[in-house]
Amino acid sequence: MSMDDEDKEWRRRLSGLAYRVTRLGDTERAFTGRHYLEARNGNYHCICCDHLLFTSDMKYHSGCGWPAFHTEHEDAGITRIEDLSHGMHRIEVKCGKCNAHLGHVFEDGPQEHGGERYCINSVCLDFVSEAAE
Repeated sequence: MSMDDEDKEWRRRLSGLAYRVTRLGDTERAFTGRHYLEARNGNYHCICCDHLLFTSDMKYHSGCGWPAFHTEHEDAGITRIEDLSHGMHRIEVKCGKCNAHLGHVFEDGPQEHGGERYCINSVCLDFVSEAAE
């Protein structure tokens, strides 16, 4: 599949916001995502490829405006890329399977879990509750 065909397929499968965030590196507005306050038990998968990224046991309320996780799932294989955009120094995180932009990881998370905070756009995630599995 050519890059143009792949891009057309992503545009067809994803909402406009999900496409802009996952494929172009955009960010959803803080406090607007459907998973920000999600408190049910379950798993968070990549919206693009259904790869398991996080579980509800890894999620915590950081107050940052986006879903926050202190750890990634052991099979997630999330990649990290230095991001110097917008006059900041951040670490971008991408899905280890399909390279979708997910958000950023910061060093202000819970110390008892290693001190990281994965700040993830809700629109990048598909939540599957334990009740549905």
